[in-house]
Amino acid sequence: MARHDAPSPVHLDDYRPPVYLVDRVDLRFSLYEHLTRVVARMSMRRNGQQDGRDLALNGRDLELVRILKNGRRLEEGAYEVSTEGLLFTNPGENFELEIETIIHPEKNSSLEGLYKTGGNFCTQCEAEGFRKLTYYPDRPDVLARFSTTIEADATNYPVLLSNGNPVESGALENGRHFARWEDPFPKPSYLFALVAGRLACVEDFYLTASGRKVRLQIYVEEHNLDKCEHAMKSLQAAMRWDEQRFGREYDLDIYMIVAVDDFNMGAMENKGLNIFNSKFVLARPETASDQDFIDIESVVGHEYFHNWSGNRVTCRDWFQLTLKEGLTVFRDQEFTADLNSRGLKRIQDVNLLRNRQFAEDAGPMAHAIQPRAYMEINNFYTATVYNKGAEVIRMIYSLLGEQRFRRGMDLYFASHDGEAATTEDFVRAMEDATGLQLKQFRRWYSQAGTPRLSVATHYEPDADCYHVTLCQQRPAVMDAAGWAPLHIPVRLGLIDAEGQDMPLRLEGEERAAGCERVLELKTEKQTFRFAGVKTQPVLSVLRDFSAPVELVYEQPDEELAFLMANDSDAFNRWDAGQRLARAIMLRRLRGAAEQRSVARDLFLGALETMLADSTLDSALVAETIRLPSENELAGNFAEIDVDGIHRVHSEFAREIAVYLHDALHAACERHAGVSPEDEGANAMASRSLYNACLNYLVLAEDEQGRQNALQRLRHSRNMTEQIGALRALVHAGCDEAKLASEEFEKRWIDEPLVMDKWLTVQATAPLPDTVQQVARLLEHTCFDLHNPNRVRSLLGAFGEANPYGFHARDGSGYHLITDQVISLNRLNPSTAARLLSPLTRWRKYDSGRRALMRAELQRIAGLEDLSRNLYELVSRSLADTASKEMT
Repeated sequence: MARHDAPSPVHLDDYRPPVYLVDRVDLRFSLYEHLTRVVARMSMRRNGQQDGRDLALNGRDLELVRILKNGRRLEEGAYEVSTEGLLFTNPGENFELEIETIIHPEKNSSLEGLYKTGGNFCTQCEAEGFRKLTYYPDRPDVLARFSTTIEADATNYPVLLSNGNPVESGALENGRHFARWEDPFPKPSYLFALVAGRLACVEDFYLTASGRKVRLQIYVEEHNLDKCEHAMKSLQAAMRWDEQRFGREYDLDIYMIVAVDDFNMGAMENKGLNIFNSKFVLARPETASDQDFIDIESVVGHEYFHNWSGNRVTCRDWFQLTLKEGLTVFRDQEFTADLNSRGLKRIQDVNLLRNRQFAEDAGPMAHAIQPRAYMEINNFYTATVYNKGAEVIRMIYSLLGEQRFRRGMDLYFASHDGEAATTEDFVRAMEDATGLQLKQFRRWYSQAGTPRLSVATHYEPDADCYHVTLCQQRPAVMDAAGWAPLHIPVRLGLIDAEGQDMPLRLEGEERAAGCERVLELKTEKQTFRFAGVKTQPVLSVLRDFSAPVELVYEQPDEELAFLMANDSDAFNRWDAGQRLARAIMLRRLRGAAEQRSVARDLFLGALETMLADSTLDSALVAETIRLPSENELAGNFAEIDVDGIHRVHSEFAREIAVYLHDALHAACERHAGVSPEDEGANAMASRSLYNACLNYLVLAEDEQGRQNALQRLRHSRNMTEQIGALRALVHAGCDEAKLASEEFEKRWIDEPLVMDKWLTVQATAPLPDTVQQVARLLEHTCFDLHNPNRVRSLLGAFGEANPYGFHARDGSGYHLITDQVISLNRLNPSTAARLLSPLTRWRKYDSGRRALMRAELQRIAGLEDLSRNLYELVSRSLADTASKEMT
């Protein structure tokens, strides 16, 4: 590696409490066009629980002006300055430290710390951005009460916002003004926020359960004022839901959301001042899809729920990141499920897990939801920490049930309010509140990889007994010495020949305990015997996807088709179809052509029946007729056959389109008349099913389907309909695609978030020339490498969601992505690292592709100025074996 100062890993085992604590910090920001002056006054005291005497303050890219201790200026010999901070030798027990620094937000392209976006000032301090503002103990376990004074030009920056409640504002000399904010709750530095600029405001109120009136404000650029209604309604719904479901009430007088265009993440939960990527605030039916509306509701809820699961109770260190993120993802998933279709939400969440997190679990960056070490913490804002972390919380919920889980949550919040907690604290609260022992369950926090769950069944008609044998197997990324059996909740049901759930009674029980059970697998292999089973049942296993495992169950095709038609569990009904479709395609890939006709006819017959049944949930039907993705199929191979998977996937999709032609047309006709302004669940479901059917019709080279798509794109006033039609035409590569793309571009060129969708549609088209098309789009006026949304929409979508294009046999896709990663290395290392992820899985491909991908990683490794973010990913990916200390 070219880098000579390779960063050392940070280890969980090396955690020590802070030597000094901060009781209060008063910040003053003087904002100017070409520099910002920051004065931080801190009341500090030595931590009696630590033996150390030296004070280390973090700081990066700062120009130090002066330091005062108890009002007296310190000379340079009284401290040491490095590129990473300040060190004071034995500064005393209690003292006040004042530090003045100069920073340059206008030059900050990393979008961490204080930077400018759209002419406005904005901060992003999680995980370690606060150290780019001033010298400070920038770690989650140092909680202080903050006051913030902001001064700036009153004409250019009329809005001045920070955490907490506004306490004072006024005019200053030379056309400047100021505002002061007080946050009454102690918080770590990563939750600090500041916004200053020319922004318009949408305001409303919320009356809490205890009768307090909270002012709600959403700040956006003035031309976006008409796109805030849904975000405001989502916020109010989240506040009401958290009171009702978890008893959590908001605690400040004001709650603010600010939407900015340049943001590395989706949003940030800073106390009382949430800063959002504009993608997750701005929406109206003409410019936002139905999925955008759902995502906004989810993300607004997520950041609001953090007020308790992340802010009032924060994490002790960054190894505990899943404590706040996994828990809050679970909470936002439940929020969306309660307000919409629970079955559909579960399907979408598991789809995301299988397509992104399972791939992460199988590669060199595999890590537990609580990793043991890291080089760059920003690299661990992953699907594993967030989405698998949420699944771990969901398993605890399944083991406890709703009421006992709520008792555990209440105890957790009550015991750790105002503290920096650990995952161990959370699990212990669940145990203490319910009496359930979770010692073995804790292994989910420390073991990496996706376990395999094998299922075998046996029916004894003479004894009226049905045996279910469950076996868990170690993930490939785990060494045998480091793995131990997990505590896995397996939800299941038995279905009789009439399609009805059967009462379940385990051997030794006197009576049945309902028609669904959660079995607890704690050993490598265990057999459960159900008594009183009078007829041969069909097993519905892993209902609601009760554990994040890879299910290995060779269930007969006829049973899968039966489950598609009869399973009372919405997730398993969908998943049965996915398993059957996956089995058909995998057999074709493995050359088992003689078996394909029976299974295919079963699958197509089941789809035809569902399409004709108007009583079914249209959204669930839409999900069912969509095939498992090429990425998901790839997870079934030790060496991925990119071309074979694409060929089989494409052929089967066309077979479906031809076989179900009439049923698809009929479904489109039934769901074509939905009002474009209707944002209700039924309208969204209709649009989803119409788009799914339209994709097949255009793929089948159906002239009427293509014309319907073109007319829908031209005349619809609903973005879901327009983008669905565009995707159908472009992904089919038909003659109308170029015209459709040009017309869409001309219509929406002035709407950046809409153009993001246009970029993604083209980047994900599974066509031979997509690499060249993506390269051309890099030069388009709507693309900006400095903007993370543009990068994710074009390059991120190409790398993660277009395996056929990205893995072009000549390596052109790899080269294109690597060029952009190198460009982003200096501009925005965090975005560069996320873009690199698909390349790190190079070992999973054939020898030719492996060599090409490895060469690109080595090209990045040769950079002299390689960022910490990229260094960690590249070094781990190129290592002979994944570092055990990281997993």
